[in-house]
Amino acid sequence: MGVEAQRITVGQSTFDVRVKDNRAEALRLNSEWAPRLAAVEPRARAAIEKVSGCKVARVRGDQAMMVADLQCGAASVPLPPQAPLTCELDGAPRQLSGEVFVDLICG
Repeated sequence: MGVEAQRITVGQSTFDVRVKDNRAEALRLNSEWAPRLAAVEPRARAAIEKVSGCKVARVRGDQAMMVADLQCGAASVPLPPQAPLTCELDGAPRQLSGEVFVDLICG
């Protein structure tokens, strides 16, 4: 994407997230034993939302690399890369009207 990555750890997954326009990609960097997309996707979604400041509209890809379409609104601007973030999911991902919601605690 030609954009510097923001490294973020959510739970047991570490991602490099790149944001450009209304699209983001999350590349999982760590090894995990037999990860399934259904297990990794909520962590990638949370990482993308934290880094971009935007809502994820759609995610596609596999357990190693996901691409997301973002709903940023007119005034939203992606955050500049900063020191690596470490976050934990605060509870299980929730689904409401087809959307997945996750809460993060970042330190």
